[in-house]
Amino acid sequence: MFLLKTNVCIFTEKVKNQAESYVFLSVKFSNCNGKRKVQYESSEPADFKVDEDGMVYAVRSFPLSSEHAKFLIYAQDKETQEKWQVAVKLSLKPTLPEDAVKESQEIEEIVFPRQATKHNGHLQRQKRDWVIPPINLPENSRGPFPQELVRIRSDRDKNLSLRYSVTGPGADQPPTGIFIINPISGQLSVTKPLDRELIARFHLRAHAVDINGNQVENPIDIVINVIDMNDNRPEFLHQVWNGTVPEGSKPGTYVMTVTAIDADDPNALNGMLRYRILSQAPSTPSPNMFTINNETGDIITVAAGLDREKVQQYTLIIQATDMEGNPTYGLSNTATAVITVTDVNDNPPEFTAMTFYGEVPENRVDVIVANLTVTDKDQPHTPAWNAMYRISGGDPTGRFAIQTDPNSNDGLVTVAKPIDFETNRMFVLTVAAENQVPLAKGIQHPPQSTATVSVTVIDVNENPYFAPNPKIIRQEEGLHAGTMLTTFTAQDPDRYMQQNIRYTKLSDPANWLKIDPVNGQITTIAVLDRESPNVKNNIYNATFLASDNGIPPMSGTGTLQIYLLDINDNAPQVLPQEAETCETPDPNSINITALDYDIDPNAGPFAFDLPLSPVTIKRNWTITRLNGDFAQLNLKIKFLEAGIYEVPIIITDSGNPPKSNISILRVKVCQCDSNGDCTDVDRIVGAGLGTGAIIAILLCIIILLILVLMFVVWMKRRDKERQAKQLLIDPEDDVRDNILKYDEEGGGEEDQDYDLSQLQQPDTVEPDAIKPVGIRRLDERPIHAEPQYPVRSAAPHPGDIGDFINEGLKAADNDPTAPPYDSLLVFDYEGSGSTAGSLSSLNSSSSGGEQDYDYLNDWGPRFKKLADMYGGGDD
Repeated sequence: MFLLKTNVCIFTEKVKNQAESYVFLSVKFSNCNGKRKVQYESSEPADFKVDEDGMVYAVRSFPLSSEHAKFLIYAQDKETQEKWQVAVKLSLKPTLPEDAVKESQEIEEIVFPRQATKHNGHLQRQKRDWVIPPINLPENSRGPFPQELVRIRSDRDKNLSLRYSVTGPGADQPPTGIFIINPISGQLSVTKPLDRELIARFHLRAHAVDINGNQVENPIDIVINVIDMNDNRPEFLHQVWNGTVPEGSKPGTYVMTVTAIDADDPNALNGMLRYRILSQAPSTPSPNMFTINNETGDIITVAAGLDREKVQQYTLIIQATDMEGNPTYGLSNTATAVITVTDVNDNPPEFTAMTFYGEVPENRVDVIVANLTVTDKDQPHTPAWNAMYRISGGDPTGRFAIQTDPNSNDGLVTVAKPIDFETNRMFVLTVAAENQVPLAKGIQHPPQSTATVSVTVIDVNENPYFAPNPKIIRQEEGLHAGTMLTTFTAQDPDRYMQQNIRYTKLSDPANWLKIDPVNGQITTIAVLDRESPNVKNNIYNATFLASDNGIPPMSGTGTLQIYLLDINDNAPQVLPQEAETCETPDPNSINITALDYDIDPNAGPFAFDLPLSPVTIKRNWTITRLNGDFAQLNLKIKFLEAGIYEVPIIITDSGNPPKSNISILRVKVCQCDSNGDCTDVDRIVGAGLGTGAIIAILLCIIILLILVLMFVVWMKRRDKERQAKQLLIDPEDDVRDNILKYDEEGGGEEDQDYDLSQLQQPDTVEPDAIKPVGIRRLDERPIHAEPQYPVRSAAPHPGDIGDFINEGLKAADNDPTAPPYDSLLVFDYEGSGSTAGSLSSLNSSSSGGEQDYDYLNDWGPRFKKLADMYGGGDD
C-alpha cells in the first residue's frame, strides 16, 4: 500500500520468480503539477534494488517462502527534498496445470493495429484497421472470478516494456471495478456476475503505453455484450384487471386487454410472452365464455348467453408465460380478470296488478290518489330499470298526474287540478309504464305495460261563495240611515246537501251598513259620506261572511264595493288661512285659492268676494279674481298700521245649487324693507311656536323632572345605607319593639356565683369610661366618640325598680338631643330588699290575670307594643 503526501500514479505487477536481477515491478511517482526528478531507495538494499527509472529487481537469488515478504520503497524529490514511501508485498503465484495453461493459451488476443509509418519522407499506406468484434458475455455467470475474457497486446512489446489499461464505464467509471486488466500481460478479466437488466452493453477503451507513460498505440474500442438469460418472470401491470361487457353480447365482442411485461430481452425468447386463460368462474352457461389472444392479451367473448339477470360477474385467471409460452422452460405468472356483465334494457316494466283503486276528497290537489307498483328484472336505478308513467286515457282535462318514486320505482297518481264531486264522482284512468331507454333489439316483449286506475271522488262540505265577488254598486253620498242598498247573497256548491246559509258583517270600517242574516239584504245605518277617510278613490269596501250549517261548517267571504257619487255638501274654504303683507300697498299682494272637498262639478271655478260688514273690510281691502281657482287680496288704503287682521272672504263654488262660505284669512301687517320682507320683531313673536316645538319642549321638561326624581331617590337610598352602616346592633338582636323570650333560669339555691351587691348599689358600678376594653357587654354603647348629651338625673337609691325605670324613660323622652333611633338604655338596679327579692312589682302572669296593663300606654312610644299586647283587656 502506498503512503504518499501527494497524488501519485503507481503501476505494480505480481512476482513470477525469485531469480537474480528479475524485475518484479516498476514504481513511478508523479505529481499533478508535472514531472519531478525522484531518487529511489529500498528498505532492503541487500535483497531489492530500485533503478532511477523506478524498476524494482532482486539483487540476489533467494528462496521466497509462502509467507508474504514485505519491504518499503522510498522516494525523495531532488529539488524540494520532499519524501514519500510505498509498501510492497510479494506473494507466490501457483503454477498453472497444463490444461489451464493450454486454456489460457486459447484466450483470444486483441492486437493493436499497426500505425502508418514514413518511408523516404512519405507516409506509407497501410491496411485498413481491424474491426474488433464485440465480446459476448452471459449474465449471471457463476465464475470463478476474476474470469479472463480476452488478452490485449501490441506487436511492439518485443522491443519495449509496455503497460496496458482499460477505461470506460465498468472499468474506471461507475460502476467501477467490473473489468480489470493486467498491465503487464494485457489480460482483460471480469470480476463479478453481470446483470443484463441493469447494463446490457459495456463500451471500453484499451490503452498501451511505455514505462514512462507515453502512448505507444492508439486506443482501441472493446464492446462487451451481456447475453440475456431467462432470469425474470413475467409481471402483470395490475394484479386485478376490471372489465365490462354488455349482456347479450355476440361472440367476438371485445371485453378488455391485460398486459404483462418481462424484464428479459424482448427480442429473445426469454422476453416473448404468451397469454392463456386458466379458469373461469362461474362456468355457466358455458365454461368457455371468453378467450384471450395469446400474443396481445385481448379478451373477447366466444359464446353467446351472457345474461346479467343470471350471472352478473365472471372471474378469469390469466397466465402469462415467457419463452413463447413453453411450459417446460418458460417462466410464468398469473393475474385475475374480473368481468362485470352490464345491464341492457331487455326486460320491460310490468304492473303487479291489472287494476288499481284510489279515492280523493273533492277540491284537493297535490294528494296521492293511488300507488302503482311495477316489477323490472333489469339492474335497479339504471335507465333500463327506471320506469316512466303516463295517462293514456280517462283524463281529457288533465286533472291527474303520475310521478315516479326514485327509490321504489312506483308510480304515484296525484291530483293536479281540483275535482268537483257535483260534476264527476268517479274517474277510470288508463296508465302505461315504460323504461327511460328503449328495449334492446331482438327482445320479444312489448315495450310497455298498461293498467287501469279507478279513482272515487269523496263529497265534502264546500265553502259558500258570493257571485259576483266583489259586487259593485253606485250610490250617491248622503243617503240617510235605513236605506236599503242591495241584496248580497251567496251560493252553496253542495247541491246534494240540504244546508242553510246565514250572513254576518265581517268588515265595515265606517260602520255604515248592516246585513240581514237570512236574506242578505244590506241597509244603511249611517249617512254615507264620500269625503270620509275610509273612502278610497270614491269606493267604499265592506266585507261580509256567509256560513252554512254543514259538518264541519264552512264559510265564504264576499266584498261589496259602493261607488259613491259626489253631491255638493262641502263649502269651499280659503287657502292659505294665514298670510302677511306690508303696511303699504306696494310692493304688496296676497294670492289665495279655495279648498273644496267635493269634486267636479261641485268644486271650482270659485267666486271670491268681500262681505259688506264690517265696513272696514271693504274700506281697507280689495280682492281681485285672477282665474277660476285663484284670487288676489290687496290693501286698498295707502297705509295700514302693523298688526294682525282677520279678513273674511266669501267663496262660492260651482255646484248645483252652489254652496258658499265665509272663510277667515288671518293677515299679518308688518314693516317691510325694500324687497317687501318683514323686518320688525313682531313677525317672529307673531309666528309663535308650532305644535312640534311645543311637544319637544314638553318632552324635555318631562325628562328633566324624571332625572331630578331619580337623583332624589338615589340620595335617600344612600342616606339609608349610611345610617344602616352606623347601627352597631344586629337587627336580630335589637330589642326595640320586640318581645324577647328568656327560657333559662338560675340553678336555685346552688347557683350562688352572682354578685348581687352590684345590683343593689348601682352607684358603685364602674363608669363606662374606666372599664377595660374587651369586657363590655354586647348591649352597651361603644366607647368611640359620641355626641355629648345632657346628663340625666338618676334617682338616688330608689325604693322600687318601677320608679327607676320611669325616671329613665322621662329623661330619654325629654332629651332633645336624642338620636333619631332608639338607644339601648342600661338598667342594672334590681331593687332593694333580699338579694332574691320578689318580682311581684312587675305583675307577672302568675297573679291570676287581674293585673291592669293600661299604665304601659303612659310609658311612651317604646312600650306601645307591650301595651297593645297586654293592655287590651279580654282582647
